[in-house]
Amino acid sequence: MCGREARGFGYCHRLAFDRYPFYRFCSMRCLDAAAALAQRMHGMIDKTDLEKQAIKEARRYFAEALTELGLMGPFHDRTAEEIDRLIEACIDGFQASMQRQAAEKRARDDGLNDPLPF
Repeated sequence: MCGREARGFGYCHRLAFDRYPFYRFCSMRCLDAAAALAQRMHGMIDKTDLEKQAIKEARRYFAEALTELGLMGPFHDRTAEEIDRLIEACIDGFQASMQRQAAEKRARDDGLNDPLPF
C-alpha cells in the first residue's frame, strides 16, 4: 500500500489461495488497509489502468515464451484471468527480489555497519 518492502504480512481473501492472489505488506497498518479494501471489493485490490494494460500486453510475451519452450499445451485452455495470475506472480516475485537485494546493498554500503570501536 505504501510502497515499502514487504516484510511477511500477507493477505489472501478468505484464505482461498487457489482462487485469489496472495499479497504481502510491510506492516500491519498496510495489511489492515488492504484487507479492508479487499473486503469491500470482494477480494480484489484494484490495479491501476496502466497495470491492467501492462498485464494484458504481457500475455503475448508469456505465450511466446511458452511456445518456444514447448510448454503451451498445459496452458492452452487456461482463462485470461489464470494467465494474468501467473504473470502477476512473476512480477511480484521479481519486485520482491529486487527490493530485497537493494535493501541488502544499502545495508552493506551505508557505512553504519562498521564494528563499534569499544
